[in-house]
Amino acid sequence: MSQPRILALFVKLCRWPAGDRLFSRLACFKAPYFNTIRPRITVLEPGRCVATMRDRRAVRNHLGTVHAIAMCNLAELAGGLMTDATIPSSMRWIPKGMSVDYLKKAEGPLCATATPSGNVIASDTGYDLPVSVDIRDQSGESVFRASIRMWVSPRRSRPAN
Repeated sequence: MSQPRILALFVKLCRWPAGDRLFSRLACFKAPYFNTIRPRITVLEPGRCVATMRDRRAVRNHLGTVHAIAMCNLAELAGGLMTDATIPSSMRWIPKGMSVDYLKKAEGPLCATATPSGNVIASDTGYDLPVSVDIRDQSGESVFRASIRMWVSPRRSRPAN
C-alpha cells in the first residue's frame, strides 16, 4: 500500500530545517481559514497528528484566554490531517460533526493531539470514523477535548477520457 500524499509530503519536507513550518504553511494555503490560528504541525503519521498554536492577541477572547473557536480550529485541523494520513488512498473524508468539552481556561501555547477512536478500513460504503483530539497547555494539563465525526467514503472514480 502506498503512503498517502499528505504524509509523503510531510516526511519529505521534514528532512529539511524548518520543514514542518513550511508544511504547516502549505496546509494553510490549501485551507486558508486555518491560517487564522497560525498552526504548526510537528508530528504527522498514520493514526496520529500533533499540532501546536501560540497564544497571541489574535486568538484571545475578551477574558484574555485562548478563544474557544481557535481551539476548535486547531482540533479540526489536527483531526483532518490525521484522518488524511491514515485512511486508505481509495477513501476520502469530510467532518460531519464535532462535540467539544472546555475543561479549563486555556492560556499559553497549546498542543493538540489527534487520534482515531475507531477502526480505519477501506470500504465500498461510507462510514463514520470518530476522531479524538486532546488539547493541552504548556504544563501538560488538558484544557479542551473534542470528538469529531469524520465521514469516510470511497473516492469517486473518474471517467476515462
